[in-house]
Amino acid sequence: MKSYASGTITPEIAVAGNPMYPAYIVMGKEKNLMIDAGINLLGPLYLTSIETLTGRRENLHYLAITHSHYDHLGALPYLKRKIPTLKTGGHKSIPPLLKKQSVLDRMNHFSELQREFFKDITGDEDVRLESVELDMLLSDGDTLDLGGITCQALETPGHTRDSLSFYIPELKALFPGEIIGVPDWKKGDDVQVEFLSSYDQYRASLKRLMELDIDFIGMAHDWYFTGDDARSYLGKSLEATMAYRMLIEEFLLNAGGDVEKAIALIAAREYDEKGTIFQERNAYMANLTAQVRHIAAITAN
Repeated sequence: MKSYASGTITPEIAVAGNPMYPAYIVMGKEKNLMIDAGINLLGPLYLTSIETLTGRRENLHYLAITHSHYDHLGALPYLKRKIPTLKTGGHKSIPPLLKKQSVLDRMNHFSELQREFFKDITGDEDVRLESVELDMLLSDGDTLDLGGITCQALETPGHTRDSLSFYIPELKALFPGEIIGVPDWKKGDDVQVEFLSSYDQYRASLKRLMELDIDFIGMAHDWYFTGDDARSYLGKSLEATMAYRMLIEEFLLNAGGDVEKAIALIAAREYDEKGTIFQERNAYMANLTAQVRHIAAITAN
């Protein structure tokens, strides 16, 4: 089954925020964990969801981040200010990034492009992204004990160098960030491929996740999958990844090797004509540019 990511899914799993930028709340017998912190503009909504789901904001004990993009750690500084006892965790590469003003400025810029959509939620609250330390530097094999269930961190680079996936074996639940791509926002049938830092690592990470016993996948945006839909999605994503590389190579060939021309042609067809990609256009173009340049460099070598 595939469903929009919202509300209470199981007794242990629920969604904070909205389907576009879901943050998953995992509730153990002793402690509660939130996976990802979405976009900063939704900070007040995440906080309200936390209070509703756990009884009080202080009942959220952990916040784990899948990777360093603004729409996955955006509300982390806000939530840390509102919940001082909250223990935050992510890849060791994230804190140095959040010390760079140029990175913070870029993240805040991409967020502000969407303020009109969320103005009724954000209001006048200070939700800006700012430098913040992580309490836990997570690496492959690290676990968080929630009481009765454990969350395992898996290093799955390829979307970004700092990508982590989180797996809960007792629930057969996977929270992979964007290392498995993003289903289209309209029907969830097509896969938007999301390798950025490394095509080869992206494929390897996908294959690693395919070995897990999975009955639930909390997608990075819009959807969650259960049962056969969850189990089949990873293979579908791997096929889409290889097909997408071939598409980029085809456009590069037709553009005579002109990378910028190939980027413009792909954007016109995949983003403008199809209309199935929800991502804000500037962010999409930044990602597409990284992908095409990466494949161009691979093929040149």
